[in-house]
Amino acid sequence: MKTLVNNARILDALRRPLHDLRISVTDKCNLRCTYCMPSDHYHEHYEFLKREDLLTFEEITRIARLFVAAGVSKLRITGGEPLLRKDLPNLIAMLREINGVEDLALTTNGILLPQLAAPLKAAGLDRVTVSLDSLDNAVFQQMNGRGVRVAAVLDGIRAAEEAGLVPIKINAVIQHGVNDPGAVDLAAHFRGTGAIVRFIEYMDVGNCNGWQKNAVVSSRELRDRIAARFPLEPVGAKYHGEVAERYRYEDGAGEIGFISSVSQPFCGSCSRARLSADGQVFTCLFASKGVDFRAPLRNDASDQELAGQLATVWRNRQDRYSETRAEIASKSPALKKVEMYHIGG
Repeated sequence: MKTLVNNARILDALRRPLHDLRISVTDKCNLRCTYCMPSDHYHEHYEFLKREDLLTFEEITRIARLFVAAGVSKLRITGGEPLLRKDLPNLIAMLREINGVEDLALTTNGILLPQLAAPLKAAGLDRVTVSLDSLDNAVFQQMNGRGVRVAAVLDGIRAAEEAGLVPIKINAVIQHGVNDPGAVDLAAHFRGTGAIVRFIEYMDVGNCNGWQKNAVVSSRELRDRIAARFPLEPVGAKYHGEVAERYRYEDGAGEIGFISSVSQPFCGSCSRARLSADGQVFTCLFASKGVDFRAPLRNDASDQELAGQLATVWRNRQDRYSETRAEIASKSPALKKVEMYHIGG
C-alpha cells in the first residue's frame, strides 16, 4: 500500500503543523521508575492491556501511513518499554517501507538492547534514545524501582553503538535531592563519546508520580552547573518544534540538551501527536483523553474516513498545557491526565 498523497499541510487551531508521531507499542515495562510507573501503583497484580486490546503491527502501520500523508516525517517507537513487544523488528521493517518517513527512532531503557540492537538496525531503525537517570548505582536502583544496575544500561548503549543506531541520545529526568547531585558526572561520562545527554525537567505527567514543583531542577540551573566545569555555547534548533535547547562543549567534545517543559514551556511550537498502544490518538503529553482510532479501524473504516478523522482531531487541537499549567491547576486541581507510560512520554 502506498502512502496517501496530501499536499495541504494540516495546521492546528494555533497554526502548529503536524510533524512527529510517537507510537506506543505496549503499556508494559520491566522497570518501575518513580516518576513514571511507581511500584506502589503498578504492582505485580496490576492489569495491563490484554493482547487483543493492542493494535496489531498492520494497524499501527496503516495509521502511521495516514499521519505521514498528513505531514509527519518523524516516527518514534515508545512504550512502556517498547522492546518488550514481541517481534518488534517486524514492525520497524513495515514502518521503514512508508514513503516520506525521514527519521525512525525508538526510546528505551536499554536493558534489552544487547539482544535487539542489531536486529532493529537491520530492520531499518535509524537511532535510539536511552533513559539513564544516574551513574550512581544506589540512586539509579532507587529510581528504577527494580534494582537494575547502571551496567545493564551501559551494556545496552554499547550494543546500540556497535549496531550503528547513532547518534545515541541519553535522557535523564532530574529531580531535586534525588539525582541532581550527579548530573554533572553524567554529562562528563558521555563527553567525547558521540552520545548526546539530554536533561529533562521533572514534569507533572499523569497523576500517580507525586509531582511537586519544588522537586524540579530548572534547566538553567543545570546548564550553569555543567558550564562551570565544561564551558558551553548554544546551538540552533535543527527543525521547527525541536523540544531540546541544544548546547555544545566549547572544546568540541560533543553536545548536550535541556528539555524545559516546566521553566520554559515550548508549547507554541509543539508539532507532536501520540498514538497509544490501544489506538488512542493524543494531541498533548498532558492530555486528559484521546480519540479512538482502533474502533473505526476494526469496523472497516476507509483510509479516507480515517484521514478525515485525523484531520479533524489536529485542526481542533488547542493544547498548550505547559504554558497554562498554573491556571489549569487553580481551576481543575483534580484534573485527570493520561499516565506517561501509556503514551510514551
